[in-house]
Amino acid sequence: MGRGKIAIERIDDTTNRQVTFSKRRTGLMKKARELSILCDAEIGLIVFSCTGKLYEFASTSMKSITDRYNKVKEDQNQLMNPASEAKFWKREAETLRQQLEYLQESQRHLMGEELSSLGIKEIQDLENQLKMSLNNVSKKKEELLTQEINQLHQKGKNMEQEYAELEKKMELLRRENEELQKVVEAPLSWNRNEENATSSYPISNCYVSPAALFTNPQLSNHHQEQQQQQHSSESADTAMQLRLQLL
Repeated sequence: MGRGKIAIERIDDTTNRQVTFSKRRTGLMKKARELSILCDAEIGLIVFSCTGKLYEFASTSMKSITDRYNKVKEDQNQLMNPASEAKFWKREAETLRQQLEYLQESQRHLMGEELSSLGIKEIQDLENQLKMSLNNVSKKKEELLTQEINQLHQKGKNMEQEYAELEKKMELLRRENEELQKVVEAPLSWNRNEENATSSYPISNCYVSPAALFTNPQLSNHHQEQQQQQHSSESADTAMQLRLQLL
């Protein structure tokens, strides 16, 4: 069964009024905090109880929120009057100038300059900030170095693979050159063999290669007949020389 509607009117009973105030105040603070987180809103909440007790919530700083509120209200009132527009922009320029001076002073402090005006706590805060910045810079440097090292390792692996592929190609080229050299040298050796064979088989003051004798049977028979005639003539000459010696 759902809750019934509560009449929005002052609670007469003091105890009930205090309990309701405590519950609703807690819920209001919770909603304000959730709204500031979810919507990135700058919220300032001020509550005074019926007894005069102060309760407040600020997403950033209550002073900065109230200053901003007063400034916006003042600017809205001034913009309604065109005569005050110049003063508004002058004040804006002064604010920007102050912010610039603050940033320049902070930069000088970070560089280790003009530290005489700082106290112990401010110097410690500055030291912690510098340590944090140095740690962040060191981490970023390590990340960049790690990335470069990984890239160099990858390049080295790629070069090794390319070198291995080039070695394979060189080996193939070497084998092809050897095969081509064998093919070129084979006819030359065959021609030399033919020349040597021709010099050992004279025919009628000419020389016939063994290959020619093998391929031409008639030439081979003729060559044999010439050899037989030569041997017979040599035998006759030898017999004539022996007869002359006997006489």
